[in-house]
Amino acid sequence: MTPVNSQTLRQSFRQKRRSLDHQAQTQAAFEASNLCLTLAQVKQAKRIAFYLANDGELDPAPLIHRCWELQKEVYLPVLHPFSQGYLMFVRYTADTPMAANRFGIAEPQIETQSICPLAELELIFTPLVAFDAKGNRMGMGGGFYDRTLAPIYRDKLKTQVIGLAHDCQLAVDLPVQPWDIPLHGVVTPSRFYSFCAATSGTLSPSEHNRCNSHESK
Repeated sequence: MTPVNSQTLRQSFRQKRRSLDHQAQTQAAFEASNLCLTLAQVKQAKRIAFYLANDGELDPAPLIHRCWELQKEVYLPVLHPFSQGYLMFVRYTADTPMAANRFGIAEPQIETQSICPLAELELIFTPLVAFDAKGNRMGMGGGFYDRTLAPIYRDKLKTQVIGLAHDCQLAVDLPVQPWDIPLHGVVTPSRFYSFCAATSGTLSPSEHNRCNSHESK
């Protein structure tokens, strides 16, 4: 698939998620949160990274609040101040001072003691524009997550990466680039898609794409 077609596909799926009204977004966030709380990955994790919803993304806010109640440490991605194109993960609480980044998205203010290295995060929930049944993820096109999460496969980290999405964001087959990082799973309001990359980073992205996925409601 050509870059032009990839961009067209990205715009199409962004429009799909943006077209959901407030009630549909709220209901989707509630249902996805409830489903996430049944997953072993969530139950066992003590340090979990999320994101703040933007551009029609599925909102993880209900799940964030439940994780706070369960005494789990919550982290958010912050644009890396020194490494262009990368993210770092910073502790997020109800009292954390926030500031908008250059994309207008709120981020926790960085303090040295609040930064969590990638290897110490047990679970990362990522936003996405689209996903397919092989665990491929299409993001906004900036490559921030692909660059940042590459060590999970390179260094065989145990960090799990699960996408959050609306059901309408499921694509038939996404174009894949060598640097694209596959997902261990995707949660939508209606089901959990689990992919064979869930073997804690033992598969390369290309090996991952040859595996079949399965779904559980």
